[in-house]
Amino acid sequence: MTGGRRPGRGSEGGSLTGDRRVHVRTCPLCEAMCGLEVHFTGDEVKLIRPNRSDVWSKGYICPKGTTLGHLHHDPDRLRAPLVRNSAGELVPASWDEAWARSEELMAAVRDRHGIEAVTAYIGNPAAHNYSISRYVGLFMGLAGLPMIYSAGTIDQWPKNLTCWLMYGHQWRIPAPDIERTDFMVVQGANPHASQGSLLAHADVMGALDRVRGRGEVVVIDPRRTGTAARADQWLPIRPGTDALLQLAVVNVLFAEGLVRLGHLAGRLKGVDEVRRAAADFPPERVAAACGADPEAIRSLARRFAAADRAVWYARIGTCNQEFGTLASWLPDVICALTGNLDRPGGLMWAKPVAWSIALRPRDEPVQIGRWTSRVRGAPEVMGQVPLSCLAEEIDTPGSGQIKALVVICGNPVISAPDSGRLDAALPLLDCMISLDNALNETSRHADVVLPGLSALEQPHYDELLWSWATRSAAKWSPPLFEPPDGRPEEWEILLRLGALCAGIGQDGLDVAGIDNGYFSALAQMGGADPAAALAASPEPGPERINDLAVRTGPWGDRYGENPGGLTLEQIKQAPDGIDMGPMVPRIDEIVAHPDGMVDLAPGYITADLDRLARLIDRPAEPLVLTSRRHLRSNNSWMHNVGVLVSGRERCTLLIHPDDAAAAGVADGDLAVVSSVNGRIEAPVEVSDEMMPGVVSLPHGWGHDKPGTRQSVAREHPGVNNNLLAPPDFVDAPSGNAAVNGIPVEVTPA
Repeated sequence: MTGGRRPGRGSEGGSLTGDRRVHVRTCPLCEAMCGLEVHFTGDEVKLIRPNRSDVWSKGYICPKGTTLGHLHHDPDRLRAPLVRNSAGELVPASWDEAWARSEELMAAVRDRHGIEAVTAYIGNPAAHNYSISRYVGLFMGLAGLPMIYSAGTIDQWPKNLTCWLMYGHQWRIPAPDIERTDFMVVQGANPHASQGSLLAHADVMGALDRVRGRGEVVVIDPRRTGTAARADQWLPIRPGTDALLQLAVVNVLFAEGLVRLGHLAGRLKGVDEVRRAAADFPPERVAAACGADPEAIRSLARRFAAADRAVWYARIGTCNQEFGTLASWLPDVICALTGNLDRPGGLMWAKPVAWSIALRPRDEPVQIGRWTSRVRGAPEVMGQVPLSCLAEEIDTPGSGQIKALVVICGNPVISAPDSGRLDAALPLLDCMISLDNALNETSRHADVVLPGLSALEQPHYDELLWSWATRSAAKWSPPLFEPPDGRPEEWEILLRLGALCAGIGQDGLDVAGIDNGYFSALAQMGGADPAAALAASPEPGPERINDLAVRTGPWGDRYGENPGGLTLEQIKQAPDGIDMGPMVPRIDEIVAHPDGMVDLAPGYITADLDRLARLIDRPAEPLVLTSRRHLRSNNSWMHNVGVLVSGRERCTLLIHPDDAAAAGVADGDLAVVSSVNGRIEAPVEVSDEMMPGVVSLPHGWGHDKPGTRQSVAREHPGVNNNLLAPPDFVDAPSGNAAVNGIPVEVTPA
């Protein structure tokens, strides 16, 4: 174990110069989890720079991490609840008034329409918040909602589905052991802009440079991204054809005798089924559809198989497309067939110091098609249907019509496919409550807005992200600033919202009693005596859950059963973090199927291969749209920070010179981009970084809606590319939105 602190400096703040002090914490904005030094005087942040002593990030930081002070001091950030008055205006209110109005509205919906008319949307920031990440499960348990919507169905639902089918659990997601691999394929991911995604590693680009130093990096992407520019090979392919290329690689592995199961022999079932399935997809058959040379595909397969340690990392571009489940399944198959699953340098499972609530054991089979959505008839997958169903469930009358919506730190008016319809539908609700720090494009429709705390007003220890981290490290950050008196933390807000949905009144609500019951259940889940756990941590809230997860984790003290084992208090004494080492083989404890075998060919997945095969002969669309992200952006909620959005225009339409000429547009022109779902106008940026036939717009923009209170974002509105996304364009097996590969037309404005 490594850890400790530099002399004369602690997480609570140490003297620097004059009255300036230093606060050490982890950045909560993404999976890099970088260590920061926050320099402050009194209640004002002066400077943020990297913590070079951080055991995890070792001095790495991206531009977003330097802006936590901007986010905290943002004058547009909500610090008191807002309640819609009789004139239809959102005005400041006390917490008592906000809860009273929330209860009144929710009770009216329940009494008239029943719980079937109530739902919730959970946004991506929930995974990065100390309270919400640990309490969203309690919210759902208390609320008893028939179903919820989440950002998962526009992000990683295919990966969750494939992991449940292959390994027996939707969150047992393997990650690339990037520091020990010799050959890495990066497909549909751009760590240059997003760091890791379902990959927790600080400075992924630095790690890729080290892979190149000892081996090779190949990037498969329709755009020559910043990641591709630093790779040994850029292999552009048409959006949506990723699974075809992957199947061709599998075909070559079998056809040329390159399959080497090694230590996985006897641990995999379905190898023969995979071989038979891939036999119909040789490189020569798929190359034209992919837009790739067949020999390039063969060479990639051979080099991957020949490498001592190789890993295939595929991320969001392979998830949110027409064949997302197949494209999320096959990278794990390729790694397994070459012996690169569950071995150093390959795809491995993290070993978190503190286990995640999301990774609790499951004994039920995968949940698919138990019911369908009311309007479209979309089948549920793992308890959810596509987010694009939400608008039609609100605006279509009939039994079961959604009348009340709770939005937990999300902005689906920007992020949902067919977002224009959702924007028009939200005012039809009888009750809308948003838990959000901003009056954004979505929360502006709410009847009540409940603000949470800023990142610097609460502790931090990532709950889920360590579940795909490349090392077993742990870091805890105390709050820097005390929130004003009377401000509840998000965990209590979620508990009260869950009670509201369930019809439990706020007067006399036993918050501590409910939380004690929740904590006791988690203690039992972790194998601890609930009474002993409660006695050791009597204060309600997320900190004792954090402590429980450490104590009952692989190095924990188990409340005294393992003397000398870890507790959260010990981690607190090491403000720069502790490091318990790199990933280790864990397949025996990870695979949750009753037979202990990895299912390499789940029937539900392979049944989609016929649909994929039809893609080969389908005429290619003249022009398709993909999404992209910038290093200084994080979905829609970092655009109110001036230093991040200043400079050159970034919400542009990237287009290849040949396509620009054919469309009659030039660099700097304003172009109309249209799909079957809508049209938008965007400035043109002509660049050969796009492969011909593909254009790109960044996601998370469109800040031109009336009624928001984000002054900086309104000065840099950009355009919302989800206005172009057809609501029914999804990956069929998972229901995940296909926001990459949308057929579009580009014309001069």
